[in-house]
Amino acid sequence: MTNSNSNGNSSKNQKQDLGAYFLELARLGAARGARGVEEEEEAPIDLNTINSSGGFLVVSPDKLSVKYTSVNLHGHDVGVVQASKPAPVKRLVYYFEIFVKDAGAKGQIAIGFTPDSFKMRRQPGWEANSCGYHGDDGMLYRGQGKGDPFGPTYTTNDIVGAGINYASHEFFFTKNGAVVGTVYNDMKGPLFPTVAVHSLNEEIHVNFGQKPFAFDLEDFEKQERMKQQTTIEKISLLPNVSYGIVRSYLLHYGYEDTLNSFDMASKTTMPPVYMAQENGFSEQDITYALNQRKTLRQLIKRGEIDAALGKLRDWYPQIVQDDKSATCFLLHCQKFIELVRVGALEEAVKYGRIELAKFFGLAGFEDFVQDCVALLAYEQPRESSVGYLLEESQREVVADTVNAMILSTNPNLKDSHGFLQSCLERLLRQLTACCLERRSLNGDQGEAFGLHRELNMGKNSKR
Repeated sequence: MTNSNSNGNSSKNQKQDLGAYFLELARLGAARGARGVEEEEEAPIDLNTINSSGGFLVVSPDKLSVKYTSVNLHGHDVGVVQASKPAPVKRLVYYFEIFVKDAGAKGQIAIGFTPDSFKMRRQPGWEANSCGYHGDDGMLYRGQGKGDPFGPTYTTNDIVGAGINYASHEFFFTKNGAVVGTVYNDMKGPLFPTVAVHSLNEEIHVNFGQKPFAFDLEDFEKQERMKQQTTIEKISLLPNVSYGIVRSYLLHYGYEDTLNSFDMASKTTMPPVYMAQENGFSEQDITYALNQRKTLRQLIKRGEIDAALGKLRDWYPQIVQDDKSATCFLLHCQKFIELVRVGALEEAVKYGRIELAKFFGLAGFEDFVQDCVALLAYEQPRESSVGYLLEESQREVVADTVNAMILSTNPNLKDSHGFLQSCLERLLRQLTACCLERRSLNGDQGEAFGLHRELNMGKNSKR
């Protein structure tokens, strides 16, 4: 005999888990609002005047110019100086330039990258785990006393650059805005942009990006991303598979009208494929209550929360019977937000006292409800730290919560987690995990995977 109490408790726990999941999504929005844009790594802005071979060179007060003021008597009488910070690694490309104001007596100028432990009496590339492009002979030095033929020499009035391409694991060097060449980057640890002068009156100015580069770095990054995109597009994928993934997404989120148009457009070109069946649950699981889910999503996306609550009470009273559930909480918060959006502040205050006050002091709710109430404190709440609440993405979170709660009421549901995310989102989560793992294996070097950036790049490549 089935224990009805056990089933009831299981259903209640499932609703609580679901509510907690979507409440956490709403909190992620709060974190974005408080944090703004993800903090970037600090990049070098000047030279390190403390750790340098100061006896042979003079660094200008702005720490961006270097001049060799001694007579070169020995091979180790090098005037070498590193940047004050290592090259940032969490990006696609790092790059800096030097302008040769004076090539001096011998033109023994060098640009490259060295580690923190580098001997500051040696040219970059003369010591292990360092790399340097030298102006007097055009050679590339990579940890040995003997250089390899690489590019042209450079002298007075030339602009020379050095960069790290984290996508291709290469160093690259430029002269007067054009790439000279590339070489594989097998160096370990943080790498410091490094410059060197080695004969009387040699003088260079360093540009860490405080003014425009001679080299078109933006175009270089664009071309690098295009290479990656081209590689991806060469991967063969059956058309009906991508069709099935998109279709399951539309089904999952109740986009019924778009689904019908999509099916109509694909009817004569795509053979049928049922992604849901291939992933362990039937298509009936995600077609369940499709029309009701569509209606509720549309109401929430339009900000008509009272109407959405009324429909839920009529169609799925079990979802809103606990007025202190996460689902009810998010709906009440959204109603409050919509009142603030249209400037009905007095009504918002009254509503908050009735519906939001009950959540103060409840673990898991208080921080979010405080953000909602904080909207009242700003003349321009959209510009405030809690302005994220007025974005469309917040309505989406509430609509997704209601959508998942309805799918969870399906008595024939086979997969207890299938209603949380569509097949497409599961694939994207796996893709993100794989990109993070690959980046981790590369010493956390390179640009982090960003879905919005990748999608925008795909759009631009089609133009």
